[in-house]
Amino acid sequence: MVAQPTTQPTAQPSTQPSQPPAPAPIEPTSPQLVAQPTAQSPAPSPQPVAAPTPSLLVAQPTVPTTAQPTADIPYVPSAAAIELMAKPAANRFYSPLVLNIANSEGVSLSELERIPGTGSDGRVSKRDILQYVADKKAGRIPAIQQPLLVVQPTTQATPQPYQQPAPTYTAPVETTPAPMLVAQPTSPPTSQPIVQPTAQTEPVAPVERFAAPTPPQLVVQPTAQQENKPVTEPVYQAAPQPVAQPTAQSSPVPPSQDIVYSTAQSSGKFSEPSSVVVSGETEIVEMDRMRKLIAKHMVDSKATSPHVTSFAEADVTNMVMWREKVKKEFEQREGTKLTFTPMFVECLVKAMKRFPLVNCSLNGDQIIIKKDINIGMATALPSGNLIVPVIKGADQLNIVGLSKSVNGLADAARNGKLKPEDTTGGTFTLTNVGTFGSLMGTPIINQPQVAIMAVGAIKKRAVVIESAEGDTIGIRHMMYLSLSYDHRIVDGSIGASFLTAVAKEFEQWDVNKQWFHYL
Repeated sequence: MVAQPTTQPTAQPSTQPSQPPAPAPIEPTSPQLVAQPTAQSPAPSPQPVAAPTPSLLVAQPTVPTTAQPTADIPYVPSAAAIELMAKPAANRFYSPLVLNIANSEGVSLSELERIPGTGSDGRVSKRDILQYVADKKAGRIPAIQQPLLVVQPTTQATPQPYQQPAPTYTAPVETTPAPMLVAQPTSPPTSQPIVQPTAQTEPVAPVERFAAPTPPQLVVQPTAQQENKPVTEPVYQAAPQPVAQPTAQSSPVPPSQDIVYSTAQSSGKFSEPSSVVVSGETEIVEMDRMRKLIAKHMVDSKATSPHVTSFAEADVTNMVMWREKVKKEFEQREGTKLTFTPMFVECLVKAMKRFPLVNCSLNGDQIIIKKDINIGMATALPSGNLIVPVIKGADQLNIVGLSKSVNGLADAARNGKLKPEDTTGGTFTLTNVGTFGSLMGTPIINQPQVAIMAVGAIKKRAVVIESAEGDTIGIRHMMYLSLSYDHRIVDGSIGASFLTAVAKEFEQWDVNKQWFHYL
């Protein structure tokens, strides 16, 4: 109806405003208005063609060219954005991704300087800037009135004069298609109310009849096995034969007072294992899904990789002293606890950069050396199972970022909130057997990796301390390290050298280490 007025705007508006007051309440006038613009020939046949009228009415609002110039407006960053991208502040490096997020979220240059960085050397990572933006929107951080990046479109007044025709065309769109949509679809459903499905519901009744007498299923089977225990009283009753067929699963276990059916407790989203205690001497527990996967994975690893394990001893007194000195302030400032695991990971990453062969995998006859260092940490679950969440990009995180990653993944694992991507992509695994008091262990390689390191419990022992003044005996915090590696790729010399390098990193931990790089 509106597509034609573009060529003849003078004829229709002159005739229509004089007639609408009288025929407006009359319903037959609405199809006449729809039939005239759709077909040029005056024939009554256009009435079934009334369906295209919504397309004509809908296509008209898209005709104004005001929306097109708005989409072609180039992006013009403000002067503050150009200054932010041109030079870093306070000698801090900002990646293009961080600058992009700051640009889109309106984070100023001074705000970037105040954001604590958890990346290497205190750099602001993607997670840091996103966390800051979320805190700012939630009102936990006072906003600074310095908008950093502002898009300044050159033509803003052009869309305004064309906003008036929009409401004029929306009114007929809502009224005219309503009767058309209601009139046409009502006819097809009239043929669909088929009462035939009611006949299909009748066979459901006999299914319920056979399901109801399920209690006698446990009573029918013992009649053939009463020889094991004599029964003087008539305990068993006759049951219908069709009910006895589904009880084939319970036939191997005769009902007796010596047999107890129980369900072992399990946590997590996996199925609960069922156990059968026979005569109070034997308990048969069926593995849950997670335990079956762990068992298969361990057997496959031993069958795939020839395991070799090397051991080393490390004096971690400096690590213990530094943690005791800063752990309270660390938790108050960062909101997370400082454990030994992120400290171990930081030392492990430094040694792995010098021995890239331990950070690889084997594909047939090809050795695939990984450039990314993703450390998996074995985590015990309350159900007794084991899972290995992965710290992605461990070499790009400082001690603060590692602590938040370790604690976050461990909490998510224990609460069953890990995502699938949290347990994939690992290139090396660290397991802390000392958490349970073990001094050392021989861990199994987590395929397709080629090495795994275990750290034992920290114990105070009297050791010989070598110095320039001579040898002395002192009380030190000592710990054993063990490394299991795939002998197909890693030989004993490389494995032992790498393990010794990790132990040296433990021993040379800086007691005065600065753990934050921002004011």
